[in-house]
Amino acid sequence: MKTKYLLPLTLIAIGFVRVSATIVVPPTFEQLVQQAELIFQGTVTDVRSVWQGEGAQRHIDTYIRFQIDENVKGNATSSYTLRVLGGTVGDETMEVTDSPKFKVGDREILFVEHNNEQFVPLVGINHGHFRVQPDEQTGRDIMMNGDGEPVRDLSQLGHNEEAATTDDVRQAISPDDLKSSIHQQLGDRSNLFAK
Repeated sequence: MKTKYLLPLTLIAIGFVRVSATIVVPPTFEQLVQQAELIFQGTVTDVRSVWQGEGAQRHIDTYIRFQIDENVKGNATSSYTLRVLGGTVGDETMEVTDSPKFKVGDREILFVEHNNEQFVPLVGINHGHFRVQPDEQTGRDIMMNGDGEPVRDLSQLGHNEEAATTDDVRQAISPDDLKSSIHQQLGDRSNLFAK
């Protein structure tokens, strides 16, 4: 008698369980540029995580302050703060899968959208984050993607992510190469609307 209620109760319970996941389709370079409300090169000057909300809504937000070195699209002031969901407060950590991690001194080029409105306000989450690092062999500044791999071919972003980073024939692009490609993309779009 008890088992006849087991299946209906199990089905009802399954109906109340919510499973959520974020699947991010890697954006193309064109989509990164188009969707970003703000693109800048900056240096992290402060990272601060705090508890927000109460009860079931309680969570950790991290505020990352940047000194703006150059606006590429949009107009950030000399200092800009990005808010992302997750972080560490005391001995408690809340992580968002594929969310970039920042530390003071990091140099970045970011493609920002909907800051203070979405859990990671970067186009394509980790895809809208490029770190400036010196090349280990040459010392020249190069661009690293969100996975820490040197970016060699912007045209492959969103099409063939592996090819964008593993083409050993091409050298990794510099911050100036990336910014020049962004300006070219923005110019191409404005020329489209002028016709």
